[in-house]
Amino acid sequence: MSYTRLPDGREAVVKRTTYPAGVEAEGLRALAAAGAPVPEIFSVSEHELVLQRVGGPADWEALGTALAGMHRGEGEAPPKPPRYGWPRDNRIGPLPQPNRWHDDWPTFFAECRIRPHLADLPAEPRRRIERALDGLGDLLPSHPHASLVHGDLWSGNVVGGRWLIDPAVAYCDREYELAFMALFGGLPTALWAAYEEAWPLPDGWRHRRPALQLPHLLVHVRLFGASYLPAVADRLDQLGW
Repeated sequence: MSYTRLPDGREAVVKRTTYPAGVEAEGLRALAAAGAPVPEIFSVSEHELVLQRVGGPADWEALGTALAGMHRGEGEAPPKPPRYGWPRDNRIGPLPQPNRWHDDWPTFFAECRIRPHLADLPAEPRRRIERALDGLGDLLPSHPHASLVHGDLWSGNVVGGRWLIDPAVAYCDREYELAFMALFGGLPTALWAAYEEAWPLPDGWRHRRPALQLPHLLVHVRLFGASYLPAVADRLDQLGW
């Protein structure tokens, strides 16, 4: 990533990718259409994005409100399906992220957010998760609101306390997004309070959260190694899996 100034004086970030940059641009455009604050896209080529350079001052309350509106579908991000997925696969960090459409949330979650990571796990956690997958329908609601989610929303993908970058978009249960946002901390109370005021969470979310944190923990196991396996085991223990 590098910085530049365009001929008209605007400051820009140049991001070069190893994957098709249009996939990331599509995610940014979808977030923008849904009312989320993202950098303007100045240009896209096969492996390069030129984006508006953004920064503070922070406005965590406004970001929390915008996220709730995005999840609720108050903007105009197409498509607006009663299903879970996305028109094409994209990326979660450097890894491919499958997004094929499913009619119910537990099946999408199992097939597109859990199973793709299992082959890289040691035998014991892999067996524990595999045994539990058939019972996901007893834990997760079948047809929650299909929310557009950023998909990789942690403090490192928020610039200046107000802008979202590096999306991995799909239509999911919003609790999946919020579970990851809470996983490693770093997002202030003001954001959470504004979100909760705009769209309170449904009953039972604390019980479901350990399961919904598993996909991103599995991503971290694949990217960073065995140091994340105790966190995986902890979530499985909380769920009695």
